[in-house]
Amino acid sequence: MRRWLCLLVLVTTAALARTPAFAPMPALAQTLAPAPTPAPAQAPADRAAALDRLLDALKAAPSAEAAAPLEQQIMQRLVQAGSPVVTLLMSRGAREMQADSAQQAIEDFSDAITLDPNLAEAYHQRAVARFAAGDTQGAIADIEQTLEHQPRDFAALRTLAVIAESRKDWKGAYAAWQKLLEIDPKTPGGEDKLKDLHRRAFGEET
Repeated sequence: MRRWLCLLVLVTTAALARTPAFAPMPALAQTLAPAPTPAPAQAPADRAAALDRLLDALKAAPSAEAAAPLEQQIMQRLVQAGSPVVTLLMSRGAREMQADSAQQAIEDFSDAITLDPNLAEAYHQRAVARFAAGDTQGAIADIEQTLEHQPRDFAALRTLAVIAESRKDWKGAYAAWQKLLEIDPKTPGGEDKLKDLHRRAFGEET
């Protein structure tokens, strides 16, 4: 894969790899076994409220250092929001992406979506896999689904910006990055990146 695509895959799968429920499992059959629950079960309304609190804290974080653990907690909640079977399918897809097996990853993320069509992060991870496989339009469609289910998914907005940059759609990349910074203002290098995309989209400021 191209260097920028490799970086995207690493960024979007890093949070999955840090999650206890996403430990490698060698056999396909094992992905259908119940996974240990990393945290006490919560009602959907309670999970949504907890996620909203973390996202509010992320927006108010005073520094990148303060924002980093919040980003990790948010990503963990997003990827663990499904059932144990769905979580294991997500785990397998993440490992396949790291192994540069995008088509197999697409299948696993699609299976996760079939089982839980409201799981925003499944669409996001499939978007990354589709982009890696060369299906840019499919990737964009999946990002749109992600943001429909979770409008504050900052990682999905980062992916959208990368896709737009790859197409030299500088205005699209700028718009995506602008929305990202509204959610996660302390993204490392975020303001410099926004200025660079603004320059590419609209020319030098006078």
